[in-house]
Amino acid sequence: MTYRFFTAKGSFYRGNLHTHSTRSDGVLSPKEVCRRYQAEGYDFISLTDHFVGLFDYPITDTADCRNENFTTIIGAELHTGTMENGHLWHLVAVGLPLDFTPPDAPNFRPVMGSESAASIAQRARDAGAYVSIAHPHWSGMTGADARTITAAHAVEIYNHGCVVDNDRGEGFVTLERLLNEGRHLNLTATDDAHFNTPDHFGGWVMVKATENTPEALLAALIAGEYYCSTGPQITNIEVSDDSVRIECTSAATIMIQGKGTSMVTQHGESMTAVNLPRERLADSPWLRITVIDRAGKRAWSNPVWI
Repeated sequence: MTYRFFTAKGSFYRGNLHTHSTRSDGVLSPKEVCRRYQAEGYDFISLTDHFVGLFDYPITDTADCRNENFTTIIGAELHTGTMENGHLWHLVAVGLPLDFTPPDAPNFRPVMGSESAASIAQRARDAGAYVSIAHPHWSGMTGADARTITAAHAVEIYNHGCVVDNDRGEGFVTLERLLNEGRHLNLTATDDAHFNTPDHFGGWVMVKATENTPEALLAALIAGEYYCSTGPQITNIEVSDDSVRIECTSAATIMIQGKGTSMVTQHGESMTAVNLPRERLADSPWLRITVIDRAGKRAWSNPVWI
């Protein structure tokens, strides 16, 4: 019942899993995107250009942007199928092979009879990728839509670009609906950066890995050995039969959330460690932790199943 990766060997590496370049609709070259993220203090990114025919189905090879302090994971934002609202699906796949077979997606309009989103998500996962459901609020995704994607590892619960540009950047309703139905899913916080607005350096993952390599990072992502943040750091979480101990950087609010409305919250000033009772979450099959600092910035753990 514990988040053992906090005490396992290795280091935490800061990364962004959703970014675009001039290979699709971003305004900066792949090399410049990587340079800016490294200059901002990131350890890695995945450049996930839009995998549609309009841009010649790009899977952007960023291997030449790696150096001793910065690495990249090959990825793409996949589009095919149609949601209930008639719009095209958006799925992020990190760790794709460069020769991943494209769907029939000539542009950003759905194609009748094209491959389903469930199918391409499964193909990406089978190819070794870490798959997430992108910006469900912005997409207008229904619960029925989300249930069809059985191969996803995670739901994007914070998309900084959508927060900045349309205030539709959260995905907790989608995530928790699926958790409450018994689906074991994690969460991601991302930028979805195009660099044409202030859509960058806002949400990230902190991945615990033995080394800052694409292989080690991808394995940790798939295993759920990370947390997400827009600012605070989580340094340890220990779950016991009757309580949860959370250690973090200075926080004003620390809470545990579970199924339905179950939760327990502690407010304070400059809290760095708390022990919260599990009594109110006794009937919840899962729980997750949120840490909020005085500026309103947040960090989120992945769910742990009890």
